[in-house]
Amino acid sequence: MTTWTADRGFGFITPSIDGPEIFAHISAFPGSTVPHVGLRVVYEEGRNADGKRRAERIVPLAPVKILQQSWSPSPRDSASYLAIPAFLGIAIFIAVLWQPPFWVLWLYLGMSAICFAGYGVDKRAAVSGSWRIPESSLLLPGLLGGWPGAILGQQIFRHKTKKSAFRVQFWSSVVLNVILFVVFASPPVQALLVESFDFWLRAPS
Repeated sequence: MTTWTADRGFGFITPSIDGPEIFAHISAFPGSTVPHVGLRVVYEEGRNADGKRRAERIVPLAPVKILQQSWSPSPRDSASYLAIPAFLGIAIFIAVLWQPPFWVLWLYLGMSAICFAGYGVDKRAAVSGSWRIPESSLLLPGLLGGWPGAILGQQIFRHKTKKSAFRVQFWSSVVLNVILFVVFASPPVQALLVESFDFWLRAPS
């Protein structure tokens, strides 16, 4: 084994003869072993649904570690759900106080749907070893208002809930989005936006 990501249950094997690395999933190993970097194995080469190479029926050659705790998907973080009703309370308060444009609601719903689908697709890709969605492409729709759907996707698909660096970036984008929501919903900024839009419409072509 050249690389192994224990919390996600997959890694890559470098053949003893020259050739590209081959994807290996935890399900291809015997249940009594836990893969680790440096483990020597034999395997049969197969293909996933996308036609990409993957190792099947993997048998360790070196003494193996006894599996003390079976691999499982990333755990759910139920506390993350609390961010959604908390933001809903803020949004209702802002809506009553300042009455922001109604299209903002559709923006959040649309971006949330995109985020939810993105986490589902990326989770499936991680399991099958196929092409992954870049993390920046998961974070950007969340910053634009889709983070409630991202939270649902993370918890339902158990995806991206353990990687610390990504979690910091994600929650930073959530905080930034809420701040921008409050700022852009405020009457002075709304008036400035309307004035700028009217000026642009009146500008000579």
